[in-house]
Amino acid sequence: MKRLLPACVLAVAALLSACTSSPTGRQQVLLFSEQDMSQLGAQSFDALKQEEKIYTDRKTNQYVQCVTNALTAKLPGTQAYSQWEVVVFDSDQINAFALPGGKIGVYTGLLKVAVNQDQLATVIGHEIGHVMAQHSNERLSRSQLANMGMQISSMAMSGTQYHDMAMAGLGLGMQYGVLMPYGRSQESESDIIGLRLMAEAGFDPNESIRLWQNMAKASGGNQPPELLSTHPSHSTRIDDLRKEIGKLPTYNTPHPQCRL
Repeated sequence: MKRLLPACVLAVAALLSACTSSPTGRQQVLLFSEQDMSQLGAQSFDALKQEEKIYTDRKTNQYVQCVTNALTAKLPGTQAYSQWEVVVFDSDQINAFALPGGKIGVYTGLLKVAVNQDQLATVIGHEIGHVMAQHSNERLSRSQLANMGMQISSMAMSGTQYHDMAMAGLGLGMQYGVLMPYGRSQESESDIIGLRLMAEAGFDPNESIRLWQNMAKASGGNQPPELLSTHPSHSTRIDDLRKEIGKLPTYNTPHPQCRL
């Protein structure tokens, strides 16, 4: 028992030093450094580009890059990075993702539902919100805490027994291109962060409502009950966004001109 005491004290000290607050004030435990997470994000993104079909249409890529640039121009400090790498993947998936280190993937299927620049900014802003709030770090840290006996000496996990855990922490499934949902609190938090970001960048926040109405139609009513899903239901999401829109300050940023 005496031998365990120093280890327990060190573990508690490590946890206390890892406690922080998200952009909305929610308490988090983050065990990994920004450098570690950026490295993992870059590795995973490179693997995705090898596994997934990349959509090379110039006009589409310029459009998605234009929306992304308008959003990332408003990011603070190191989160702005020098240039976010944006890749459009040729897939019917109605989804997008952002990874630590300034990596964004958008699936062509999303462009059939997000029908204008403001709706696309809703989704990309939401995904950037996951990075701003360090949700991947938070989820990976939870996995580490749940497996205290596991010792991860490096974030370079490709080909190791920790690879699947790392990919899950980033929101990516065991097979690249399969996106795993974050927790409901993280999804709601990213909705708020993304809404603020898109409004500050000059996009119309009211289009976030129309985007999720489009999402509801695209799901064909097959969304599982909210209690059985890690995502908020479409109706809950829309109601929460309406409340947040009413709290937004007035920004003087010109409306971006991104066209497909």
